[in-house]
Formats: sequence, C-alpha cells, structure tokens
Amino acid sequence: MPHTEIGGHRLALSNLDKVLYPATGFTKGEAIHYYASIADVLLPHLDGRPLSFLRYPDGVEGEKFFTKHVPPGTPDWVTRRKITVVSREPLHQVLIQDEATLVWAANLAALELHTPQWQSDHQAEADRLVFDLDPGEGADILDCRRLADWLRERAGGDGITLLPKTSGSKGLHLIAPIERTPSDQVSAYAKKLAQEAEAELPDHAVSKMAKDLRPGKVFVDWSQNNQAKTTAAPYTLRAKQRPTVSTPLTWDELAAARKPEDLVFDNSDLPPRIEEYGDLLAPLLEGSGKNSGRGRIPG
Repeated sequence: MPHTEIGGHRLALSNLDKVLYPATGFTKGEAIHYYASIADVLLPHLDGRPLSFLRYPDGVEGEKFFTKHVPPGTPDWVTRRKITVVSREPLHQVLIQDEATLVWAANLAALELHTPQWQSDHQAEADRLVFDLDPGEGADILDCRRLADWLRERAGGDGITLLPKTSGSKGLHLIAPIERTPSDQVSAYAKKLAQEAEAELPDHAVSKMAKDLRPGKVFVDWSQNNQAKTTAAPYTLRAKQRPTVSTPLTWDELAAARKPEDLVFDNSDLPPRIEEYGDLLAPLLEGSGKNSGRGRIPG
C-alpha cells in the first residue's frame, strides 16, 4: 500500500487505480490528485465548517454513504468539533483544516464535500446566504439565469452581493457574504426573496419544494440556509456521470453561455480556471464581523 507524508502526517493510500466514474475511467487516485491540486483555494472555504461527506467507495454507480459523524478509524490528528445545532443529540464532526485531512478524506472516496452556512465556533450564526436554483423537468441551467439576475438585483438593493457558482449538477448556486446572523433570520429572508421571485416571475420561478410544481420552471431553494442543512462546497467534485465540479463563475460568463454544456466544468478544467481567475469566491472569505463590508440581513 503506497504512503505519502503531508504536513508531517503519514497517510496510507489505498486502491488508487479503482475506477470511481465508470463513464470516464476517473480513478480514486485522480480524485485524490484533484483535491490536492486545488487545496489552496478549497481549504479556506472549508475552514471551521463541519463536513458532511458523501462517500462512494464503489464508485458513483455504487452505494453511497452520507457521513456526518467522525468515521471509524479517523486519525487522531484530524480536527473534530462537537456540533449541537443539527440534531437533538450532539454530533462529533470532522473539520478539514489542512491538505493532509483533505487527502485523507479523498482516500475514503469522500467525493462530495458539503458544509453549512456557519462555522463551528459560531453555530447557527450564518456568515453566508445561499440560493440553490434547481431547474425542473424541461428547464436547465440557462433558465436559472433570469432568476439569478432578478435575485442579484433584489438582494443588491439590500446591500447584499450574490456570487454565482455552478452546483456541479444541473443547477446554479448564488452565495453572498453576510454579517453573522442567526440562521433562522437568514432563512426567513431567503424565503421572502424566493416568494417575491415567484410572484414577480410566475412563469419561471417556484418557491415551494413540491416536484409537481417544477416542470418548466426553476425551484428557488431557500431552505439550505436552515442551520441543519448543508450545500455543496465550492470546488467539490460531484457524483455525476463525469467528475464535474461545483465551479465559481463570473456573471459575464454566465450571461454569455449559449448552451448548458458551456457551464459544465470537470476536474481538468479547474486548475487552468484558477490560474486565470484566482478564487472568484474570495469575497466570501473576508472578515465577518460588523463593519466588515459584508451584507447585512434586514430585520
């Protein structure tokens, strides 16, 4: 079994040739390499946030394991936190604070990394606002743009700056840096804007989760602001047919896309994009105290 040493920690790496994405032949070794290659931009977005893993030890066509608790066999040096706001019983969850922990998680075939909108030192105090624009049957990511533009302008009127990224699946995420605010207040604000979008654009938007309301429309999912919910992290792989990535965008390239495929990025696309653009979501990382320039949720 091969070993590597990262940050003074020795890691055993297993089954590096195991194919995790059969349609493309993408292996676990390539997944580990991808996460190591983008660690510098990914890690700041994970800092302090308890991780929920989606593990695919037999690949994306096999059984998946949704993991919130610290997995058995986790090395002692992996950072843990007691989380009390997600469920009735406290959870002990992993924090990915360094490259060694990131590689350790990738070696578990933790392809997808999901985080809440708050950090563990400020539980249920959100420093991010998120909208997940999820196109229903007959709609696609291009149909999300009208809603994205509307939400960008509407939130901007409240001094909140939304930034776009692909979900890595079929939709679009809009995220804004905000002053730390109780999650229930952020959730109520997001729901209000989703309902306003539905009222303003009834042929395009739906704010309710019922699937029978979604055909031909875009569901404005505001619920991921709930303290117990998580969102796919920036730069995470997604367990789709290809190793697609939840990828930060510029508003200009979102507007310029002519077909959905223009907004699909996989692991090989990210290093050159990062070299060209840097971290387009860097504003999320700026200080989150008052008078920081971050948006303030009304109310």
